[in-house]
Amino acid sequence: MNFAAQFFYSSYKSDGSPRRSGFGDSDEYDPFWQSEGERLGASEQSRSHTDGKYKDCPVPNGCLSRRPTPIHPERLKDFGEEEYLNGDVKTWETKVAGDPEPQLLSPPKPVKKKDSDAKTTTKTQNEYLRFEDISAAAFKIQSTMQKTPCTYSRLSKQYGMEIFLKKEHLHYTGSVKERGVLYLLTSLKQEQQKKGVIVATDSNFSMAVAHHASNLRIPAFVIMPASSSPSRLRMYRDFGAMVISYGSTYHDSQNHARHLAKENNYLYLEEDDSAVYIAGLGTVGMEIYEQVPKLDAVIVPAGGECGLLAGTAAALKHLNPSVSVIVSILAFDLVDPPLGSRTFQLAKRLVDKVVSVREEDVLVAMLKFQEYEKTTVDTGGAIGLAAILAGQLTELKGKRVAVLISSANMELGLVRQCVERALVLDDQVSRFSVQLGDWPGDMAKLLDILAREDYVISPVSFCLSRCVCVCACVQVECVVETRDRTLSAHLRNVLSERYPTLRWQER
Repeated sequence: MNFAAQFFYSSYKSDGSPRRSGFGDSDEYDPFWQSEGERLGASEQSRSHTDGKYKDCPVPNGCLSRRPTPIHPERLKDFGEEEYLNGDVKTWETKVAGDPEPQLLSPPKPVKKKDSDAKTTTKTQNEYLRFEDISAAAFKIQSTMQKTPCTYSRLSKQYGMEIFLKKEHLHYTGSVKERGVLYLLTSLKQEQQKKGVIVATDSNFSMAVAHHASNLRIPAFVIMPASSSPSRLRMYRDFGAMVISYGSTYHDSQNHARHLAKENNYLYLEEDDSAVYIAGLGTVGMEIYEQVPKLDAVIVPAGGECGLLAGTAAALKHLNPSVSVIVSILAFDLVDPPLGSRTFQLAKRLVDKVVSVREEDVLVAMLKFQEYEKTTVDTGGAIGLAAILAGQLTELKGKRVAVLISSANMELGLVRQCVERALVLDDQVSRFSVQLGDWPGDMAKLLDILAREDYVISPVSFCLSRCVCVCACVQVECVVETRDRTLSAHLRNVLSERYPTLRWQER
């Protein structure tokens, strides 16, 4: 009972009607006022209550020696939501319901999920790469991995856009794959690091494994075919790996590497679409966003695999969804699906445009790197710039574009062949062959035509060969340097009119 009910109940001791003492009909009723007689009577009654063990009198809450002052029923409304019905007081009780206290000895039962929910969760985790994974990789490798420059290119004015080159080919092994490999090796358990790792491919991935495993004091083994070039074998040894020559093909080397891994508990590594490896590759996207403010688009090469593309696109789209991610890929790579179906599905959701470039465009891009950037890259590193040179990205005119240079690993003999063909494709060099009669003055006439047109003949490539036939003639192969495409076309017209046997080298 509340405060008002206690006072009211005490006034119904005998006949159930309220008792008013010391008040007249005209007096104002005050429930908290008592007359002097009542106060004296209350003191006498307290003695009798004490002596009689509270006989014939209820014991109220509060002071035991004083009876509560009676309250008129009409005044009960001043003390809350109460009603006077037939001499009784009706009250409402309010209870505060809360969560039951957990029992420490009985842990909560796990909630069973439906099979469909479990399958959906697994599928989402496999297909998507979180930005937290990429940022964790960046934090872990920042003390070991150098931050490569992203510089303004001299080709910007020529193509009408601000081009920034992210030079990932400046890593120690000349490839962006170092990012993913370093994070992959540092994420291995200590027991596995003591046992060692093994690879069986001659690639940028294997070179990165050999280098960083040596720095981390992880035993590394590289299985190479016996037909591999000595320079490549020496390179892996310089990186610190144990090189073993086995078999005649890479298929034989891979089978032998798997056998050694199973027998000695080595970890067989190959480039795949694992989340750890892709997260390490995605750190380059964070650096591009940091180094190029107000970025509009990024061109990422995808030569045979989508790990670099998926990681870079995931980082950029998280930091700024308005940045366009453009993938440049060789035409013949579109026939077969790239390595890793999971990364391919992820990249497909994040890429804004796919540009297919020809092999000729890539060779010309390699030449432009040597002319304007004074650097040598391989075909994989030149794929990104090839998309701009081919004229397939005209919508980027006047915008800020970053081009990722992924690698620069190519043997010198192959580089020379690529440059020679690129000079012909770019109309800086013209190659032709013509048959001349074995008469005095025929060679002088040809040289006179070239001299009058102000052409430069490469002395190294000028050669003579006699035809073995009835009519004596001389086969002349000549390499001529031209300034531009217009001068090259003029040379073709002049020589075609004089020499019907003229043949130009195929582009």
